[in-house]
Amino acid sequence: MGKNWEDILHLDNQLTEEERMIRDNVREYAQKSLMPRILEANRHEIFHPEIYKEMGEMGFLGAPINLSLIHI
Repeated sequence: MGKNWEDILHLDNQLTEEERMIRDNVREYAQKSLMPRILEANRHEIFHPEIYKEMGEMGFLGAPINLSLIHI
């Protein structure tokens, strides 16, 4: 059996449909929106701080926390 170098650990088979959807959305964002700006920033030695805001709004910067479940 040949090696699948894209998924050498066969992790894709372990993802739920929702996890695959998240992976695909993140991949699309990274390829279409993030990569061109990263290349430009690297070439011109600039920084795009709005990238962090975008990624945060899309939920890519950490696990969301339901504050209503926190009892202080």
